[in-house]
Amino acid sequence: MKIGKKIAWALLLAFIVIQFIRPEKNESTSDHLQAFLQETTPPEGVSQTLSKACYDCHSDHTEYPWYNHIAPVSFWLASHVDEGKEHLNFSEWAAYSAKKKDHKLEEVVETVEEGEMPLREYTWTHAGARLTAEEKEALIAWAKKSRTLYPTAAAQE
Repeated sequence: MKIGKKIAWALLLAFIVIQFIRPEKNESTSDHLQAFLQETTPPEGVSQTLSKACYDCHSDHTEYPWYNHIAPVSFWLASHVDEGKEHLNFSEWAAYSAKKKDHKLEEVVETVEEGEMPLREYTWTHAGARLTAEEKEALIAWAKKSRTLYPTAAAQE
């Protein structure tokens, strides 16, 4: 058997084996956003924007697409979600200090203004997550207004 065929068979076997290894899913069963929503009270439009463009990567519950069942895509998605939650996890809002909440909202404003969020890789496969100019404006206005909930954080800087 030629070396090319051996490599192809080995790769196929590895691909099949890896299908049985799954990363842990990010699926909260509780009302994981309650503290965040009660404290910041986003208006309905902003709440919908957060839901369609932010929560999959920045909360304890991800709505997985069908292709998440195929490795190595499942590992890549798990890595993106883990990284997103490291930067901001709306489900952990109650555990954040006032200063951290203020800073996270400031980062929301900056990343949306600069077009860094939602990630392009996310919007490629989630067309509904692409933000219109109006959605960006509303999200930024809400985040700036919500920062006023944490005046001691701004005074500490």
